[in-house]
Amino acid sequence: MFQFILAIHILASVIFLGNLITTAFWKVRADRSGNLENMAMTSRSVLFADYVFTGPGIATLLVTGILLAGLSGWERFQEPWLGISLMLLLITAFIWAGVLIPLQLRMVRLSQEGLAAGSLDPAYTRTSKRWSMFGGIATLLPIVILFLMVLRP
Repeated sequence: MFQFILAIHILASVIFLGNLITTAFWKVRADRSGNLENMAMTSRSVLFADYVFTGPGIATLLVTGILLAGLSGWERFQEPWLGISLMLLLITAFIWAGVLIPLQLRMVRLSQEGLAAGSLDPAYTRTSKRWSMFGGIATLLPIVILFLMVLRP
């Protein structure tokens, strides 16, 4: 049972991190293109990908991580790398749900309005910059978690 849950945990981390990195890549490319239709479609797609991959990824990582800790002994949470990893994942989840999703919803709305009007409101660029800043943090934290999980310092 432990090995199966561990495999699910690792798969969830690959899908989760892959989504974080690739959505940022496509969002930046779309914004740099200046093509309003591309920007609007990409903003919608990033939001959709977060609902399909990021949210379930966070939930799966939390559930399988807690199950793995329980199966290997709750005293594992006394090991700093594991406690720090859990804390960083919770911070990532709060940034995603509390900051990034609202920013993405706003970017979807502003990009749709810009597409209809033929020009982009400067609020889109400001919102996108905030999304990039918080998104960068929410991407770096899981990378740190990955290193902690592998190296177990």
